[in-house]
Amino acid sequence: MHNKEYRPTLAQLRTFVTIADNRHFGTAAAKLNISQPSLSQALSALENGIGVQLIERSTRKVIVTPIGERLLPYAKAALDATDIFVAHSRGSYGQLIGPLSLGVIPTIAPYLLPTLLPLLRQEYPELEPRIVEDRTTQLLEMLRDGRIDVALLALPSESPGTVDIPLYQEDFVVVVPSTHPLAGRHDLSLQALDELQLLLLNDGHCLHDQIVDLCRKADLNPNEAASAVTRASSLTTIVQLVAGGLGATLVPVSAVGAECRRPGLSTATFAPGVSAERHVGLVHRSSSSRTPEFTKLGAVITKAYRATTPHEFRPVIGRR
Repeated sequence: MHNKEYRPTLAQLRTFVTIADNRHFGTAAAKLNISQPSLSQALSALENGIGVQLIERSTRKVIVTPIGERLLPYAKAALDATDIFVAHSRGSYGQLIGPLSLGVIPTIAPYLLPTLLPLLRQEYPELEPRIVEDRTTQLLEMLRDGRIDVALLALPSESPGTVDIPLYQEDFVVVVPSTHPLAGRHDLSLQALDELQLLLLNDGHCLHDQIVDLCRKADLNPNEAASAVTRASSLTTIVQLVAGGLGATLVPVSAVGAECRRPGLSTATFAPGVSAERHVGLVHRSSSSRTPEFTKLGAVITKAYRATTPHEFRPVIGRR
């Protein structure tokens, strides 16, 4: 029965959110650093207080009830609002301090983080970054569930309940064997992709989709332009395959320094005015009020991108 006078505690709401996010009582208890009996008691107190069942318990799995799914965003919003309240009270609102969970896609993380992390330590020594590398769909799911605070990925995110903060535009570079006729050229058109046996990352990587979209812009059949046989799950493997003479690929310019200086490889760029790029930015929950913090983080990320990109490529910063 619903108690009209009842008000949940923050600990009870955090218990509900953590169980719902992890779908496992043991994992949730470990993350909250409490015992499972204490976790169950907090959840039961919340459910008894509001008069509805939020979580179904069984020996095999944990299920969030339909009403639990409807109430979950409000519980997360309440916890977010509390964090903002504490930040204001400490005078730290809009400042990069304390824990920050940053999701990063695999075609950005290994190339940007070696420059970004030291830069963050230098400029914001009180920040405690926690990095989660995963594909775009997984990062957006974690963002919506509150498991990460913000994500760095290719825009637009086109995800409900989120806000995009554009940071920079990053050109693609064609990577070919050093003996290829296109090696070293700087005047390619999109139609030049028709001359290549493109090697792609597996489905689910945004870079795969971006290359396929470029093929469509050039009126090429992406299924014909891209190899359906040879694929890989990392950009490093793809570039190694190119070096081995199995085809060609496209990489973002920030990856050139780390991936394309190997023997047997060469690069080629598109002619000025040819649109072959991705737009990179931060994505955060629309319910979060941490936009000032994320904007400052974005400025540092853009600075790190400038430093990461080889000087012979001219990145376009701030183009929206």
